[in-house]
Amino acid sequence: MNQQEQEGVIQFQMQFTQTPPLPYERLREINAWRKIMHLTRLIGRDPNRYDGFGYGNISQWLGPRDASGQRGWFVISGTQTGHLADLTEDHYATVLACHPGRNLVVAEGPSRPSSESMTHGAVYAADESVRSVIHAHSPHVWGSARALGVLGTDESVAQGTPEMAEEVRRLFQETPVRERNIFVMDGHEDGVVSFGQDIAEAGLVLIDYLARALQLEK
Repeated sequence: MNQQEQEGVIQFQMQFTQTPPLPYERLREINAWRKIMHLTRLIGRDPNRYDGFGYGNISQWLGPRDASGQRGWFVISGTQTGHLADLTEDHYATVLACHPGRNLVVAEGPSRPSSESMTHGAVYAADESVRSVIHAHSPHVWGSARALGVLGTDESVAQGTPEMAEEVRRLFQETPVRERNIFVMDGHEDGVVSFGQDIAEAGLVLIDYLARALQLEK
């Protein structure tokens, strides 16, 4: 696996401010689904894969930040937390803005945001109805993507980059990705992204496609 494909390697510039965590009540739902993702090994760490880096992250939209609705924010699991079975409020960051053109993510919190924050931000920007995004790793779904009818990003594009953000924009503008609520990263081994109008939809879509993939295997 080359450097661009390593989990946890942040490809963007970050403007980060250390701040207290969000109240746990605001994190209760995302933390429950993050636990489910860890139990199903869609988020985690495997010493025999990805150079031992933790993998996967989950985010939830927090709504507009001002009356104009032009600025938004989302909470996302922190970088390199995949190995942890249980997260606390100290393991999440709040992304205040993503600027793919400047390769910049602005964030705050007790933990630095996931290296996939730019990709999450691109999904939210592409479809205002999306309220949750999950970046998981599934060799089953990734390997059976075409048989399952799952669309993919260009295999030459690395994860967590402005180019990936542009690929996400392309998928939403030029393909029926909205109808499936899922896509794979063809250039990022086992990388799968699901999304939904709430966090339960994003999670259940991912689990449903995992079940479909397993049915294709002998």
